[in-house]
Amino acid sequence: MSGTLRAKLRSDNVATKPSAAVTDKVVSAEPEGELETYSKEVLRTLLKDGLPPTPNNFALYFDRLLEDKSQNMRSHIVSILELEENNDAESSIMIEQSLKQGFSYIKNILSITANLYKNMALMTKILEKRKQELEEDSDKQEAKSIAASLGSDIVKLNEILKKQSGSIKTMYDDTAKIIKNVENETIFDNQYGVYNKRYLMSKIEQEIGLIRKFKHKSSLIMIELARDLKASVANDKAIALMIKTVARLLLKTSRRSDIVTHYGNGVFVMLLKHTDIESAKKASERLCELVSNSNFFLADLEIQLKISIGITDVTENSSVEEIIVSSMDAVEKAYENPKLDYAVLLRNK
Repeated sequence: MSGTLRAKLRSDNVATKPSAAVTDKVVSAEPEGELETYSKEVLRTLLKDGLPPTPNNFALYFDRLLEDKSQNMRSHIVSILELEENNDAESSIMIEQSLKQGFSYIKNILSITANLYKNMALMTKILEKRKQELEEDSDKQEAKSIAASLGSDIVKLNEILKKQSGSIKTMYDDTAKIIKNVENETIFDNQYGVYNKRYLMSKIEQEIGLIRKFKHKSSLIMIELARDLKASVANDKAIALMIKTVARLLLKTSRRSDIVTHYGNGVFVMLLKHTDIESAKKASERLCELVSNSNFFLADLEIQLKISIGITDVTENSSVEEIIVSSMDAVEKAYENPKLDYAVLLRNK
């Protein structure tokens, strides 16, 4: 009986289960969205270039290939990505900002405590002066006694406050050391809202290792506010605001895989992963155009922003410092010709 039932169930399953051919037809008949089609294209290109399809490599190619798509397709895919954006680096940045803000609060507390101590010391001197004035008048013996008693109380309070101030200073110094250690490990530049030099150097080092292994091409570009523009403005506050504007524009135009950093003294560096020199040139042209179309107002004067860019390649046989120096030399090369906004200096010649 049980055997017959099992046989019937198997028969029913065979009768109701669609064949492989039918299943394939159903799957192939389902419409494929833009994102699915594009993702397959990214994977094919990744494998064609001989790179392992790791999440990091896929993300890099995903951003790079998207540049050649239509504006509608880019907007559609970017809107989907924004829904699931979850960047660990951004979380680290928020933690760093909170730590620095907490350090600022501690400095304020110490400053207030120091002011209290100064005020108590001043009150002690004033009381001593009044006490001497009362001693000169023998008819005010009772007032002298009260003043003496009050002076004794203030001295005690002053000693307590001094002791507490010492404890606060010790805690402040210990906290300052902790914050300093944290700052030495930070990856974010608070002034311009981009990554810092330390993060840049570590990422270039990492990229050199990847290039050595997978033989792909990456580029580095150095950007600074044009020197002739800074000379013509000659206003430190205005120049600082211009540089911050440039930083915002760099973030606006960069891909998610690009690393935008502040190298120092208002000079920015972008690491363009999986980007050859020709693509780096196109990116530099876009940057120059975007910046030049962004005007800056100084009082009633309208100033056209301008930047200078140096482009170099990231090569497996070069050190981080050598690559940085090449980008610096490329910037100097750009200044040799007033008509150029950017110049290229290669290390793999």
